[in-house]
Amino acid sequence: MKKKNIISFDNYLSKEDKILIQILIELVLVEDVGEGDITTKATINPKVLSMARLIAKQSGIISGLPLIPLVLKCKTKKYKLRLKVKEGIKVHPDQVIADITAPAHVLLIIERVLLNFLQHLSGIATLTAQYVEAVKPYKVDILDTRKTTPLLRLLEKYAVHVGGGVNHRYGLYDQILIKDNHIKIAGGIENAILRARRKYPGMPIEVETKTLNEVRRAMFFHPEIILLDNMSPKMLRQAVKIVKHKALTEASGGIHLKNIRQIAATGVDRISIGALTHSAPALDLSLKII
Repeated sequence: MKKKNIISFDNYLSKEDKILIQILIELVLVEDVGEGDITTKATINPKVLSMARLIAKQSGIISGLPLIPLVLKCKTKKYKLRLKVKEGIKVHPDQVIADITAPAHVLLIIERVLLNFLQHLSGIATLTAQYVEAVKPYKVDILDTRKTTPLLRLLEKYAVHVGGGVNHRYGLYDQILIKDNHIKIAGGIENAILRARRKYPGMPIEVETKTLNEVRRAMFFHPEIILLDNMSPKMLRQAVKIVKHKALTEASGGIHLKNIRQIAATGVDRISIGALTHSAPALDLSLKII
């Protein structure tokens, strides 16, 4: 499900999505705070106000800023947020991202939860941007996958979007993707495609292929997308010639920053990379009371 190419939390997410994210934040705070932050209760006067500064400790693409007020609202209505950068901007070491004024005990309670979200999402956006930059000379989209952290899919795919990537399907419900196990159980590519077409007419069908022969067999039934799984650059070029732009071609498997440009040069339309969400290193950020 491809979302609008606008770096806007409000435009990207539906009302239902936002409700789910708010519930997620509340659950994460329960996980971390439990019955109460006993260290803060023991040392901090709840009437004291403080200012905290969110600072970048390394270069990267910032993502997740719209979560700051959502996290704060779970613990207080008395806060002031001053963003110093926009969502999706590249930040540099020691750059101030935001100033937050709130009750001191609230800042201490939300610190780790807020940083966990922002560091993780910014890491995904940063890695995605690196892949997008690497294939800039070619007309190819960089896609994410369903290899996401349980319950964080909406936010992780949003971070991919912020980094300039394109979202693949969100779940098992919004696109047909016939993979090797479906093919085995259905009794072949032909049976799988025909059954899918009968059951969901009009729904785009993507078929996973591992050999050029499978590409030829799949194309006989006119799927909208051909997934080219773990193919060498030479095989990818041959597969693109077989498809002849009668379907979108998507390369996947064994793709990393060192070979992404070579993969893009084969002429495929899309490259899907699970590492965008399951292996992105967190961007180093800090929240300091000033």
